[in-house]
Amino acid sequence: MRLRAVLFDMDGTLLDTAPDFIAVAQAMRLARGLPRVPDQQIRDVVSGGARAMVLSAFDTDPFSAEFEALRLEFLERYQEHCAIYSHLYDGMAELLEDIEHANLLWGVVTNKPLRFAEPIMQQLGLASRSAVLVCPDHVSKSKPDPEPMLLACRQLNLDPRTVLFVGDDLRDIESGRAAGSRTAAVRYGYIHPEDNPDHWGADVVVDHPLELRNVLERALCSC
Repeated sequence: MRLRAVLFDMDGTLLDTAPDFIAVAQAMRLARGLPRVPDQQIRDVVSGGARAMVLSAFDTDPFSAEFEALRLEFLERYQEHCAIYSHLYDGMAELLEDIEHANLLWGVVTNKPLRFAEPIMQQLGLASRSAVLVCPDHVSKSKPDPEPMLLACRQLNLDPRTVLFVGDDLRDIESGRAAGSRTAAVRYGYIHPEDNPDHWGADVVVDHPLELRNVLERALCSC
């Protein structure tokens, strides 16, 4: 079936949001008189969420009250600092323009809570262009369950088979495949050094957003 829309995961796929996460973690260390940790140390675990990033930045027991306090502080600080340094990946602005010029829809399906995802989209000027934004707040089960993808397709009034889902995590590919959509895995996102997108079962794997231009051209020509 001919492609009608492209849906993106947010963190590590559409946007490089790691700089804001890193800034928050380093600021928390500075506030406690601790030296910086390597930025890459935090970047490597972004896909694991706040819990993983706090554990990467602080040597603390994950089951302790201290850890929970750090996690809550991390989220509170991030709420105020979620769109300072975040930006579209190199080539993504051009890709979005290509998608729009082809009269395709695009949107975001993310495991990022709405209270963070919505202001980021607004502050980066993407909210008015995105046709849909699905967050965990909108569903009972998050990715890798297909529910978020199926909801996005219903809101767009599209058959999932006419949708391409792009992500940087196995959960994205599993969610897209389970929903019946075509999938593309990206190697440039927040992928753990021991993980390999080639093993996720995606229809295609790319190293750069602009490589998706060829994917779109082939999909637009398919029947």
